[in-house]
Amino acid sequence: MAVLILLYIVVCCLSLFYVMQQFYHHLAYDPGRLLSAVVVMAAVAPVLLLFTFAEFSFGYFLGFYFSSMVVGYLWLSFFSNLQYDRQLAGLSAAVSLIGFLLPALFVSAPFRQMRAMSLRVFDRLLIGIFLVCLVMVAIGAGYNFRFVSPGDASNLRGNSLPTLLVYFNGVATSSLLPFLFACFVARHHSWRAGAALVLLFLYYPVSTSKVALFAPAWLVLMLVFSRSFGARIAVVLSLLLPALAGVILFFLYRNGVLPSQVVLPYFLNVNLRVVAIPSIALDIYNAFFSSHPLTYFCQIRVLKSAMDCPYQDQLSIVMANNYPFGGNLNASLFATEGIASLGPWLAPISVLAGGLIIALANRLSACLPPWFVLVSGAILVQVMLNIPLSTALLSHGAGFLFFLWYITPRSMFEPGASSTCALR
Repeated sequence: MAVLILLYIVVCCLSLFYVMQQFYHHLAYDPGRLLSAVVVMAAVAPVLLLFTFAEFSFGYFLGFYFSSMVVGYLWLSFFSNLQYDRQLAGLSAAVSLIGFLLPALFVSAPFRQMRAMSLRVFDRLLIGIFLVCLVMVAIGAGYNFRFVSPGDASNLRGNSLPTLLVYFNGVATSSLLPFLFACFVARHHSWRAGAALVLLFLYYPVSTSKVALFAPAWLVLMLVFSRSFGARIAVVLSLLLPALAGVILFFLYRNGVLPSQVVLPYFLNVNLRVVAIPSIALDIYNAFFSSHPLTYFCQIRVLKSAMDCPYQDQLSIVMANNYPFGGNLNASLFATEGIASLGPWLAPISVLAGGLIIALANRLSACLPPWFVLVSGAILVQVMLNIPLSTALLSHGAGFLFFLWYITPRSMFEPGASSTCALR
């Protein structure tokens, strides 16, 4: 684990080096800053070594992805031309990460189920969720159904859909259908598991969201990784192997071995979209809110109507209007509920609160097999890299997924498949 984590840090920095060279003009590699950047990477590496002895949980999964984001930001901040106090911002990001990881990694004592659901009733619940998702995608197809290339998907994203359908699409693709897939695999219902993947893919032409397009393959890959290597190593490999492949491909492209049309689609969707943009968002949010009013959480729709807010548009649109790097710029808990809401001095408090919410998810999912939590939460973790925690809980069904984990009958799994823990 330690070797894999240190290797990922190196690969992440190499990937971001290529991003700086090709895609974002406000990022410029400066050899004179390299030594300082390396020293900071060496200082933050011990924090990631917490993952070598922590047990797997949903917080472990999300925590490693957030760690990748913060490591990437700390590296990029040395080569950013945006004007703000980078030392303060970097310290805030590091402290925020530690504050998030402590509860997310180490709070997982199980809640007692108030009443265990029978397998027959639970199977009926799964079929009911599947039918609801099927009906909703059929209704959505009446408003919008078109296959487009991934490169055009962001510009055509389900704008013609009613608001209720837009929200349900997020819940279904991020939480409900991945949960159904994991449950059907656990129940050895292969045809139903396959049907859940097909239904998940059908949300792509309705919502034109790349999440739905790539989710079926990602769920299968995470299932294979978890069964082959165990959940903890699968988490690291899920970032290390795709990022390493992109680094190799881009190296071959820069040396004239492979053409751009072979390399760039992969590099843009993996190394840029998954690895780099969450880190770049931290850079941009730090720069913007160093010279603009903080939100004090007024960006949350429920609160906006009850308090004065300096921004009427969503923060992603505000960022796009001020930093035209291409498209709206959504961002994670660290940037939105953290930097945007409270600024760098108090952001760790907000992120710590987010870590406590994830610790609650750990407790609700305790005693479920690690592979089950890994697979059913695989899409949600990807989504939470790029959206606020409040949005994930409501608009992408994270809160509902946590509840489903809680009511899942532990008797559904083969003897010895679940964690050896006693429900208290």
